[in-house]
Amino acid sequence: MSKKTFQLVVIIFAISFIYLFTSFAPKHEIVLQIKHKALRIDFDDNLFSRIVALTDGNEVILGDFTSSETITIKGKKVSKFSFREHIVEPFADEIGKGKKHIITGNNSRLKKEIIITLYDDFPSMALFQVQYINLGEQDLRIDSWTNNHYMIWSDKPSGKEPVFWSYQSGSYESRPDWVLPLNKGFNQQNYLGMNATDYGGGTPVIDVWKRNIGLGVGHVEKNPKLVSLPITMPDKNWAEVAVSFNVDKTLPPGMSLSTLRTFVMVHCGDYFNTLVEYRRFMEKQGITFLNPPKTAYEPIWCAWGYGRNFTMEQIYSALPKVADIGFKWAVLDDGWQTAEGDWYLVEDKFPNGDADMKKLVDKIHSYGMKAKLWWAPLAVDPSTDLIINHPDYLLLNKDGSQQKISWWDAYYLCPAYPPVKQNAKQLVEKIMDVWGYEGLKIDGQHLNLAPPCYNSKHNHKYPEESVEATPEFFKIIYETALSINSEAVVEICPCGTAYNFHTMPYMNQSVASDPTSSWQIRLKGKTLKALMGPSCAYYGDHVELSDGGNDFASTIGIGGVIGTKFTWPVNSGEDSEFDLTPEKEEVWRKWLNIYEDKMLPTGVYLGHLYDIGFDRPEAHVIKKDDNMYYAFYADSYEGEVQLRGIEDGIVYSVRDYVNQKEYGKVKNSSPNIHVSFKQYLLLEAIPVIK
Repeated sequence: MSKKTFQLVVIIFAISFIYLFTSFAPKHEIVLQIKHKALRIDFDDNLFSRIVALTDGNEVILGDFTSSETITIKGKKVSKFSFREHIVEPFADEIGKGKKHIITGNNSRLKKEIIITLYDDFPSMALFQVQYINLGEQDLRIDSWTNNHYMIWSDKPSGKEPVFWSYQSGSYESRPDWVLPLNKGFNQQNYLGMNATDYGGGTPVIDVWKRNIGLGVGHVEKNPKLVSLPITMPDKNWAEVAVSFNVDKTLPPGMSLSTLRTFVMVHCGDYFNTLVEYRRFMEKQGITFLNPPKTAYEPIWCAWGYGRNFTMEQIYSALPKVADIGFKWAVLDDGWQTAEGDWYLVEDKFPNGDADMKKLVDKIHSYGMKAKLWWAPLAVDPSTDLIINHPDYLLLNKDGSQQKISWWDAYYLCPAYPPVKQNAKQLVEKIMDVWGYEGLKIDGQHLNLAPPCYNSKHNHKYPEESVEATPEFFKIIYETALSINSEAVVEICPCGTAYNFHTMPYMNQSVASDPTSSWQIRLKGKTLKALMGPSCAYYGDHVELSDGGNDFASTIGIGGVIGTKFTWPVNSGEDSEFDLTPEKEEVWRKWLNIYEDKMLPTGVYLGHLYDIGFDRPEAHVIKKDDNMYYAFYADSYEGEVQLRGIEDGIVYSVRDYVNQKEYGKVKNSSPNIHVSFKQYLLLEAIPVIK
């Protein structure tokens, strides 16, 4: 057989296979279409559904029909419900006006009622709540339910460029990237409960997008819930998303089970748009963010370069240099306390107790700086006075054991237990009112979520009260700090975990939280500015954690607050890597001057203008006053870049504000410039002709 004949046989076989496959593939007859301004949901006669995006007058079918809302009974998924009825009702509530669609279907054992709420003010979002009613005469053991299980198709075969990018919100001990490309076989459950002894929680939203369109799902409950938000890519041509929840309860005859309130959202660009709309919706429900004080934007020096075994001589010796360079915060980190939980001052560091701590704070103030103190609440070490005197404070597992916090070799305290809250409040009062600190560095991966508590002495209505009460615990800390000092800075650093959104309103400084790369600094900055607001105070963490240990550009370019943990004088610490040598000092001074000159964190981060996954080079932009600030990142790049977001009718003068290089003028009709750079390029576009 010739090569040409063989190729022809292969083509005929492939066409025949496709014909046979499509001939036997299940057909989906559309019986109902729920249309909103920017999306449509198509249902078939079994109440399977698919999502259609409506953009610029075009319909974009995101994927095939799936069993989108299901319930699992004794390990068996129940997915088919014959369509029965559709009712549409206008409505209005505290969130806004809109339409409510009630769709019902039956099978032999259950009635299914899907309530879809479409708000006029949220044109790309559909809210879901599903109710299942037992129509039989026997109890049904419900394992779990799933909402918003959808498929998103690829537009092209996989190649060098990823088919999909994703935002993943689960917290894992390996501290993976929150934003990452998908590959065939990918599977991450994004369970928002505990994925390790002290790693759990997250923001209840996931997102998958391709170049032209994206799809996000999640829940909009006002408290943390133990959902899973799986993202899978079972095939090179599509990915899947869903919201799932383990129920494990009996449903008697005639009784009903309701799901959480979940949502689906479509968008152009990357995941930033989904997170912004999610935040906006939650704000309508009363979860709001205070504007950060000016103090939250000031640059930070932290004594962590000396480690837990620091000496007071090291701290006092470094302070003059810290102030001279221009840092405005000095942070005393882990090592001042005898143990997590007791929080007594270490005697050899503070022999005169409170007087010595106040002396340190006064010295920091004498250099014109503010003082911040490290603290790890909800943690208690074994054999401490707190456990001996108050064993009832402990969070207990179902078997009566303590939940371990591995990093501190400690145990969890229960955030829902009133005496634990009062104990934390009293410590904040001592730190800020007695010792004189203006800020708190609240640290530890265990802070992101507490596990369910089974301590009978706490009289919980249900074990998950400790899960849901975690934000309330931090609210007490936050409000206490601000009541003492209205410009207090409360930083929460959950050590690599995907921030618990419900706790975010109770801090006014987020942080890159032990980034493993400059990429993580940038993607976390984009994420947190979507969730907390475009001018939130986002601290890029110690620059020593960035690529090369000196990448200030990644923090400054995305509008982050800069910080360092340098040690000085040279050879004064155990790790010479953190020494502020004369050469490094020159670099540190240069970047601090740039930071204070531009103060980009106080500008507005415009995260919708560039796609962090697909746009190359990677790009970010901030608008401050009338100026536009662009940041481009790549190992090496030469070619054109587009300056997006510049206003019509205005001519801008563009320059590299780090290297003082002019790039000429641009306007909306011709926004491209030719550039060549390595690692980063930071540009300032200033209006010159209006």
